[in-house]
Amino acid sequence: MSVSAPALSRIRWFLLVAWLPMLMSAPSMADLSRKARLGEQLFLDTSLSEPPGQACASCHDPERFFTDPDDHEPTSEGVIPGRYGKRNAPTLMYAAPTPVFHFDRQEGLFIGGQFLDGRAPGLKSQAKQPFLEALEMNNPDPESVVAKVRVAGYADLFRRVYGKGSLDDGPAAFARIADAIAAFERTSRFAPMTSKYDYYLMGKARFTAQERRGRELFESEDKGNCAACHPSRPANNGANWPLFTDFTYDNLGVPRNRANLFYTQAPEFNPQGFGFVDAGLGDHVKDRLEDGKFKVPTLRNIARTAPYMHNGYFKTLRGVVDFYNTRDLKPRCRDDWATEAQALREGCWPAPEVAANVNHDELGKLGLTEREVDDLVAFLMTLTDGYQP
Repeated sequence: MSVSAPALSRIRWFLLVAWLPMLMSAPSMADLSRKARLGEQLFLDTSLSEPPGQACASCHDPERFFTDPDDHEPTSEGVIPGRYGKRNAPTLMYAAPTPVFHFDRQEGLFIGGQFLDGRAPGLKSQAKQPFLEALEMNNPDPESVVAKVRVAGYADLFRRVYGKGSLDDGPAAFARIADAIAAFERTSRFAPMTSKYDYYLMGKARFTAQERRGRELFESEDKGNCAACHPSRPANNGANWPLFTDFTYDNLGVPRNRANLFYTQAPEFNPQGFGFVDAGLGDHVKDRLEDGKFKVPTLRNIARTAPYMHNGYFKTLRGVVDFYNTRDLKPRCRDDWATEAQALREGCWPAPEVAANVNHDELGKLGLTEREVDDLVAFLMTLTDGYQP
């Protein structure tokens, strides 16, 4: 298969990434390390918000592939009723292998980091932020979180993991809390590799004709070309299974989402109201050439983690593929706030939230037929964990 220079460059980066070895089954509590068991309890503890009532798992439900269980709203509600964040909660699955956020001078690209804008370099720094975010868990300071852990039922386990006095110093204890959560997020519960595609790669499952056609389109440079940003082949001579992301950032030209309740938040949280524009990576790195770019997500479990995109604009996976296929071909909707359903019904697409820096090279006019769109969706559905061969 011929590969374009940009795609080859991205794939070369992917081959260099060191990540968790493939593990084919989720561990029981007994299989987790002591630190990971502690991290799990911290992750599930609803007393660690202010007021109590919200845990990490509230927006990253283990039963829903570590995404928000409430898929009726495009963004997540915090512990304070009526407070909503500005972005769709991404899955935490397959996040551990993400490289530390950095700028690759050879590639000329920002790569890695946690959150959709990469503002957290790694897992530990990511784990700290929701605790202190007013639109999420709403604690006023790290000491408030540590005080709750000191009286939690697992405080003795915390001291067994980190030593006597490990909860005494607030800042140090808060760092340990994040460290334990990161240890839990590095377990195979977050990277089970049990999709039909995994079994297919091992020769233990067979694709339908439609799934096979979809995979060919996914990897075809002159059709879907999805693998340019979502590498789909095992790396390092088959030692590492594909994660379906190259960890880079793109502006896909996603429209604004009128259902995003962040627009209606109090001025202290959103002074722009409905004029708010999410610049994504551009705000993080303070570079307008990066405006509108968000991290390329893993496509693993994509069929089960709607809504899609940074603002939850798309409710359906087929709508996403149709957008990739026809974004630059269909006319502009008269209503820039048109919903996905309205746009599909009227045969148009609204204006992008950020018009600058939109990726026109790798998507927008893929040339797929209706059947080929369905074929691609069928292949994406093979990436869901929990397949029984």
